[in-house]
Amino acid sequence: MIFTTIILRKMELPLALLRKLPFRFSQRSASTAADPFWVIVRKEIADHVRSWRFIILVILIAMTCLGSLYTAVGQMAKATKADDPEGAFFFLKLFTMTDGSLPSFTVFISFLGPLLGIALGFDAINSEQNRGTLSRLMAQPVPRDYVINAKFTAALIVITVMLFALGFLVMGLGLIRIGILPTAEEFMRIICFLLVSVCYVAFWLNLSIFFSIRFRQPATSALSSMAAWLFFTVFYQLIVNVIARVAAPAETSNPLQILKYQAFVANLLRLVPSQLFSEATTTLLMPSVRSLGPLSFEQVYGSIPAPLPLDQSLLIVWPQLTGLIAATVVCFALSYASFMRREVRSR
Repeated sequence: MIFTTIILRKMELPLALLRKLPFRFSQRSASTAADPFWVIVRKEIADHVRSWRFIILVILIAMTCLGSLYTAVGQMAKATKADDPEGAFFFLKLFTMTDGSLPSFTVFISFLGPLLGIALGFDAINSEQNRGTLSRLMAQPVPRDYVINAKFTAALIVITVMLFALGFLVMGLGLIRIGILPTAEEFMRIICFLLVSVCYVAFWLNLSIFFSIRFRQPATSALSSMAAWLFFTVFYQLIVNVIARVAAPAETSNPLQILKYQAFVANLLRLVPSQLFSEATTTLLMPSVRSLGPLSFEQVYGSIPAPLPLDQSLLIVWPQLTGLIAATVVCFALSYASFMRREVRSR
């Protein structure tokens, strides 16, 4: 009898702990689910996905990408050659090949990707302020930087899911159409291309968020973002052409001066994010590209026209990737500093 009493008393402590464990676990999960940062992120993701502008842009980008896939599949049989150094990377041609009627998949992403970033960020802050919800949110016990960080995180998650879904859709339809499985290196090159695309669209997202902080009206921030996009896409190229024509060396110049001139023009073009994106994607999806700058005859002589491995292609485009990431970080830092110093008042 005494032995049984002692055993029962020793079992009381574990039983009491077991009764408390579900409550503690539920309390921790509830506190994680009620984190203000992720609450704002989920709310912003839901707003983006349900908005008509996002649905229209998704349909537009999906239709253009499927059109580029159709033209690429039609040209792949004609473009196959016995002496092609990229013959081992046949699957990558789905993203780069075109027949001239429609641009390739990479060109469509370069052209329509900025519109997606601008559409998700041009009214991120000023629309909240105009509706009076920003001051109510700031009145809650929520850190101020949670707002700007959550808006950027939510838009970046939406962009990442959309671009990867489009990339895998093109891969799946191409796999069904041509019946060839991509190799491991081809798959990794496509993943790297999609990550670069996310970073490129994130730059325009941060720029549009910055304009939404600086301007009170969403129409003004949208026009400013579109003006920056048009300048970098169209007018900057014209300005560089004028500078290149003025600074062009004479016909009797030595080859060293001509190489310096070509490098100068190439560096001017690389100040634009679209040029950095174009060079990075071209090198990643076309393994035969061995250099992105002018080469002398001595450098070309004796080289074997063979595709580069993925690590060597990444080394070639590492300056472009660094510049693109730096531009994205600078735009986010400007948006963060402007929002943290902004005075928020109720209407």
